[in-house]
Amino acid sequence: QVHLVESGGGLVQAGGSLRLSCEASGVTFSTSFAVGWFRQAPGKEREFVGGSAWSGGRNYYANSAKGRFIISRDNAINTVYLRMNSLKPEDTAVYYCAVGRWIGSTQSQDYDHWGQGTQVTVSS
Repeated sequence: QVHLVESGGGLVQAGGSLRLSCEASGVTFSTSFAVGWFRQAPGKEREFVGGSAWSGGRNYYANSAKGRFIISRDNAINTVYLRMNSLKPEDTAVYYCAVGRWIGSTQSQDYDHWGQGTQVTVSS
């Protein structure tokens, strides 16, 4: 059974950085799997932040994340990271990682497995 665990969230001042981790267990993902990062702020819909193939390759980002967020990975420990720089108060949300079969998808319905989320709070 696929199990995803996010970590690394917390409280940070505007302009600061955080690195989120998404560790997968229960399966070793092949190159055909996509990983996505999403976030959901209170009262708002879940939105796509960035994604890639689990094993590597080109990353793609929402406009709000381009130039500030970077996806990386350590396949040896089945972990994908989201490095977030120049954080803004509007980045405050619960961040989720998810795995699906459609590399390049920005739609949450295309992702089958989700972590529990990690809270990121950016103070002004």
